[in-house]
Amino acid sequence: MRTWDSSADVVVVGYGGAGVAAALAARESGAEVLAVDRYLGGGATALSGGIVYAGGGTWVQRAAGVDDDVETMHAYLRAEVGDTVSEATLRRFCEESPAMIDWLTRHGVPFQPSLCPFKTSYPTDDYYLYYSGSENSGGFRELATPRQRGHRAHGRGVSGKKLFGPLAASAAQHGVKVRTGTRATRLVVEDGRVTGIEATTISAAPLAVQRRFAALARISSKPGVYHQGLRKTVQTLLARIERRYGVPVRIQARSGVILTTGGFIANGEMVGKYAPNYPWAEGLPLGTAGDDGSGIAMAQALGAATDRMDVLSTWRFIAPPSAFFGAIAVDANGRRMIDESRYGAALGQAIAAAPGHRAWLLVDAGLAAEARRQLGKQSVWFQRMQAERLMKFGSVTGRSVEEVAARAGIEPAALRETVDAHNRAIEQQLPDPMDKPDDLRRPLHSEPFALLDISFKSRLTYPMPMLTLGGLVVDEETGAVRTESDTTIPGLFAAGRAAVGICSNGYVSGLSLADCIYSGRRAGTHAVERAATH
Repeated sequence: MRTWDSSADVVVVGYGGAGVAAALAARESGAEVLAVDRYLGGGATALSGGIVYAGGGTWVQRAAGVDDDVETMHAYLRAEVGDTVSEATLRRFCEESPAMIDWLTRHGVPFQPSLCPFKTSYPTDDYYLYYSGSENSGGFRELATPRQRGHRAHGRGVSGKKLFGPLAASAAQHGVKVRTGTRATRLVVEDGRVTGIEATTISAAPLAVQRRFAALARISSKPGVYHQGLRKTVQTLLARIERRYGVPVRIQARSGVILTTGGFIANGEMVGKYAPNYPWAEGLPLGTAGDDGSGIAMAQALGAATDRMDVLSTWRFIAPPSAFFGAIAVDANGRRMIDESRYGAALGQAIAAAPGHRAWLLVDAGLAAEARRQLGKQSVWFQRMQAERLMKFGSVTGRSVEEVAARAGIEPAALRETVDAHNRAIEQQLPDPMDKPDDLRRPLHSEPFALLDISFKSRLTYPMPMLTLGGLVVDEETGAVRTESDTTIPGLFAAGRAAVGICSNGYVSGLSLADCIYSGRRAGTHAVERAATH
């Protein structure tokens, strides 16, 4: 048998949010840690908005005057999470939430207690604590008192790098070793235990080649790579460099291997296999080229169990501008679909289930005018660009409900019935059929009317971001990977979107990153603790 080329107590495969959290936790437990990443590290976390869903009375909430507690947070999340994790795990997640923000703060992640005064999908650079889910929407208000729990890492623009960067810097200071340009290809098993990985590294390639690889890797972690053609081109070029200059290595993990390789949204074949009902080619894969399911596949080769692989989160945000919460979302049959104030993933899920994945947002002249007035104050550049393109290029107008319906290809009588029922409920002070809060409802009367196309198919005008939520089944106490026969694989752990976690049933902003930190720390700690028993 070949000897090991290098070794560490804990080997972390994939170095995004979950990976850096796992590495830090293992290092804090006294382990020697080596993290490998196929590209440059950061993963989808560095690309994200940097939102961490946290509550129960974090220091940020207290400084902002938000009176939250664990029971209130738990009551809301119970409705969102469903049965994807046990009651004990969800409660532990909520109870440990304030300490998680403390831990992130100690490792340099900047937070700032400025409350966003309007409901939005992502706050402007003036605000860093906001309603990032459906807490303030109908139905959820009755379950739990709404509280702002979207903790945005402090920094201008999209703040993901402000989350990952400080954690990576702290990990380096604490002695975590990182090897980039290194792709794990297989898990090594000896005597029934995972003892390391086989990988291909370009660390010995000429400097010019490594620089080219790094440049392509940076492209792979930018929004432009979501274009299917560009993504394929970048992946092909990166793979070509790996084939030509890659050198096989074996890396020993004396304590355990932790898979934090992300989901599989960049792998169209894998999405088609597990989630065939989602039009992957019509959406905007959210992640990096590294989200190809490779970590999941490596564990499956050892008999690992998976779950929720058919669950994708599809995002259709209609605000900002917040005026659009007063509109109504209808399907191709002219029927209303959802409380429009719900978080964008809930609307995206409704569109995914709609006939032909088609949907429109009906606004009247009054709402359209209010929306235009709000755009400059409520939006950051990418939100403003999307909203403006939607209103300009993704809409049809008409002097009546029937006329605009006919132009959009919707049955006019059906849309008229939906609008009349909506207006009548408001005028007669009846509850909204979709439970939208009264303070967000608006009657639709003034012409011209417009139908804004929020379908999957409006990819060029208003792209539909999507990501996978399922993955490897893990022991919820330790993060150890479970098998189809309900045992655990000794020496193997998983975290983040490579594993089933808190957000694998339904998504709200910040819940995936919070789960990456939570599950990453869990796996990092227990990878070291479990080693002591063997």
